[in-house]
Amino acid sequence: MTLVCAKNYRAMTRNDGEVNFTPIVRQELTTKIGNIVIAANRFGLSHLTFSPNETDSWASRSIALIAATDADKLLAKAHLDRAKNEIEQYLLGQLTDFTVPLAPVGTVFQHQVWQALLAQPFGQSCSYSDIANLIDNPKAVRAVGSANGANHIAIIIPCHRIIGKSGKLTGYAYGLGIKQQLLMLETGTTNW
Repeated sequence: MTLVCAKNYRAMTRNDGEVNFTPIVRQELTTKIGNIVIAANRFGLSHLTFSPNETDSWASRSIALIAATDADKLLAKAHLDRAKNEIEQYLLGQLTDFTVPLAPVGTVFQHQVWQALLAQPFGQSCSYSDIANLIDNPKAVRAVGSANGANHIAIIIPCHRIIGKSGKLTGYAYGLGIKQQLLMLETGTTNW
C-alpha cells in the first residue's frame, strides 16, 4: 500500500536547502497540559514541541531560527496563527482534524511513517507494528519507533496515538503524563 501525501503536507528533506526547511518564526503557548512551542517556515508548521517543567524528566527540543525576508516571515506567522487557533480548539475538544499546512523535515522513511500517523483516526490508537504494516514494511517495527520519536510536530502528527501492542502506554518524548492526557482528551474521558 502506498500512502498518499496528506493534504497541506510538504515532505521536506535536508536536500531542500536550509532556507526552505529551517523555521523562521516561533511562539510559545501556555496551555492546560503544559507550555507548547510552535515554529514555522514559509511552507508551514515545522515544529510543535512541549517545554518541560522543573519536575519533568525529559529534555526540551531546541528550535533554531534563521533570518528570512519580511514576506517569508509573514507567511510563517500566518501558519503560527492558524496552528495556535487549531491547538486551542483541539484542547477544548472542539477540533478533531487539523488543517494547518505542515512542513516537517525528515527522511523518506520518516515521512512515510508520519503520513501513516496522520491517517490514524482521531481517538484511536495503534502499535508500531500496525504502522509498519500500513507502510508495507512489516519488519520495520523498530525503525517505525525511531521515526515516531523523530517527529517534531507533536499532537498534529499524532505520535501520541502509538501504544504498545498489548494496549499499554509506551514511551513518549514528552512523558507518559502528557501522552495519557492527549489520549484521554481524544476519547472524551478527560476531566479538566
